[in-house]
Amino acid sequence: MKIVNRIKANDDFATTIKKGRAQRDQSYVIHYCTNSLNYTRVGISVSSKLGNAVVRNHIKRQIRSMCDELIDYNQSLDIVIVAKQGFLTNSYDDNKTSLTKLLKFCR
Repeated sequence: MKIVNRIKANDDFATTIKKGRAQRDQSYVIHYCTNSLNYTRVGISVSSKLGNAVVRNHIKRQIRSMCDELIDYNQSLDIVIVAKQGFLTNSYDDNKTSLTKLLKFCR
């Protein structure tokens, strides 16, 4: 995922969560809304309840890898992906399938 396609500002996270729609399952909560840009931006949030910094960074790397395969970056969307406790108990393939199902609602 390119740096341009990442949401980093706290205000952008808050706006997407407040004004956007949400979908959830046991592994994720995703919030999405349209933006005024010509490309998709993705923000990833992992709570400290899921583990220490090493574990959280590992989860973020996995989610970024899944997003590169699943998301079309030519749309005008902001997406915030929040990892939940169920992420840790599932395999990579199960988490990817779960994310695929949730991202279908964004299109």
